[in-house]
Amino acid sequence: MSAARPTMEDVAVRAGVSRALVSIVFRGAVGASEATRQRVLAAAAALGYQPDRRASRLGSTRTRMLGVVFGVGHAFHGDLIDSLYAAAAQSDYEVVLSGVTPRRGEEEAVRALLGERCEGLVLLGSTLPPRALSQMAGRLPTVSVLRGVRADDLDVVRTDDAEGLRQAVAHLHGLGHQRIAHADGGPAAGAAQRRRGYRTAVRRLGLPDTPLLPGGLTEEDGARAAAALLAAPPRERPTAVAAFNDRCALGIVDAARRAGLAVPGGLSVVGFDDIRAASYAHIALTTIRQDADALGRLAVERLAARLDQVVPPGPAVVVPPTLVVRATSGTPR
Repeated sequence: MSAARPTMEDVAVRAGVSRALVSIVFRGAVGASEATRQRVLAAAAALGYQPDRRASRLGSTRTRMLGVVFGVGHAFHGDLIDSLYAAAAQSDYEVVLSGVTPRRGEEEAVRALLGERCEGLVLLGSTLPPRALSQMAGRLPTVSVLRGVRADDLDVVRTDDAEGLRQAVAHLHGLGHQRIAHADGGPAAGAAQRRRGYRTAVRRLGLPDTPLLPGGLTEEDGARAAAALLAAPPRERPTAVAAFNDRCALGIVDAARRAGLAVPGGLSVVGFDDIRAASYAHIALTTIRQDADALGRLAVERLAARLDQVVPPGPAVVVPPTLVVRATSGTPR
């Protein structure tokens, strides 16, 4: 047997069957008895053999691979990828990842997936202009997740971002806060809808119009937002902040506590996403939960329908968010 990576021939020799029978077993085709199938699988396990799925698809018109473009460093994207893997497996698809980094743009990430012969694309929090998205969706089925954008042939699966901020402001107002600020997300996906939800909620509740805090995606952005908040005179300072996302919220909490401001006694903070770290006992961040499982499942279902049933793009799918109350929000001092 080969000394390197085990082959299908190695499995056949160990199991005492032909290579053709091993192929039948791993393809799930008819022609092998249950006893033979179990013997082949046992031999493969003993050798550590794994079938090369990509090689087996080279002669096929279908690859059943879905490309996913995600932001490296975006904590919630990790939750979504976990959901996409699970949903793709249920539909007999594979997931191929391509990350966006400070030195690797989204266009390059997409080109890499096209080179892998992916049949469809899932774009997490895409920042590409609508025209570019239309061109991409015209080449192969594409779903924009987390960003609501109007582009020809493009499917959209997103959270109701405006409703999430409305829930955050309503929660803080219900605790007795009158000066509630929003740490903005800038150009990030969903930020415009969250700004709109915040402003609508403040206006409907008759609260004072508070200038947006300079926010962003990271803890450093949250620290910058906290610095702007702390620069205001104490009597004019907001007593609560609804942040663009959880990482920004965590930066606000840390900076406020370092400045001697108790959280939630001196400042209440609400995040957005409900990343895993938000539930840690020493953090216990009040936040707006995005349903990662539903978002991933719906994105895969949409792509599978486009690919397997050849249906056209459908209307945007909007998933409702949920308020999760923990320890960073309370009554104002």
